[in-house]
Amino acid sequence: MATPLSASALLAALKAEGCKVVEYRSWRTHNRNHKGSWGPVNGVVIHHTVSSGEDSSVALCYNGHADLPGPLCHTVGGKSGKLYMVGNGRANHAGSGDDDVLQAVINETSLPADNEANTDGNRHFYGIEIVNLGNGKDQYPAVQYDAAVRWAAAICRAHGWNERSVIGHKEWQPGKIDPHGPVEGRGSFDMNVFRRDVAERLKHAASWNPGTAPAPSTPKPATKEDDMQPVDVWAYKGTKEKADAYAFLRGTNGAVRDLAKKVDALAAKVAGTEQRPLTDEQIANIAAAVAAHPALAQAIADTLATRLKD
Repeated sequence: MATPLSASALLAALKAEGCKVVEYRSWRTHNRNHKGSWGPVNGVVIHHTVSSGEDSSVALCYNGHADLPGPLCHTVGGKSGKLYMVGNGRANHAGSGDDDVLQAVINETSLPADNEANTDGNRHFYGIEIVNLGNGKDQYPAVQYDAAVRWAAAICRAHGWNERSVIGHKEWQPGKIDPHGPVEGRGSFDMNVFRRDVAERLKHAASWNPGTAPAPSTPKPATKEDDMQPVDVWAYKGTKEKADAYAFLRGTNGAVRDLAKKVDALAAKVAGTEQRPLTDEQIANIAAAVAAHPALAQAIADTLATRLKD
């Protein structure tokens, strides 16, 4: 349960999460607050638009239609990966849903079946409409899906919520099917998978991008040869630059951890020998490559293995 974010706070949270945000018309003051309370807010709801075309879908969600005035959500997720802000405050997106689901969202526990429509969701939920026909064939591009994950994670992060504060419209209101359809590289749109993706983002800083590794830790200087692992023994018998380079490699973590293990195993085979050792420059280049491209750890490891065997 929380006070809704201001327009500026919401925008800042989304931008910090790496979202490509477009401010559409007078979104900051566009809402349905005259029809009822906005807040306390408890979570976010994921929808699909049942429409095609980015510009026309954004206009529809801003304006609404004869039977349902806009805004129809707070944000529209385009297939381009852009997030269009169309409302701030109460919006006509969630409608009436199950009070037991709302309680589970508040408690951040497993969701029960949505078999009632007795609670005003427009008061309690932020909503995103993702542009998609909803026919089970129209695909969500990876960039569009990622933008929706970032949108949900940004709001959860701002309020201190976890991924269980994120639900699909189909989990809130009986008879709804959204979000629905294939996601590029992921199969069908699965809310449990979506929540796991939100949870993964929340483990990291808002600026995190998948495929990056944490910054390397500062290595401790080696003082005793007897305390060193095989790789350090071999490096210690070389030059200081070589020792420093290997210390850097061993101090890395995250995506480079496997590389450090490979370095240990390979260097152990030549520990105590001077048969075709790596030059100081080669070691330094490897260390620099790891620092600049941690996602290429496997390729770097293979290169290292080849040079050690030469």
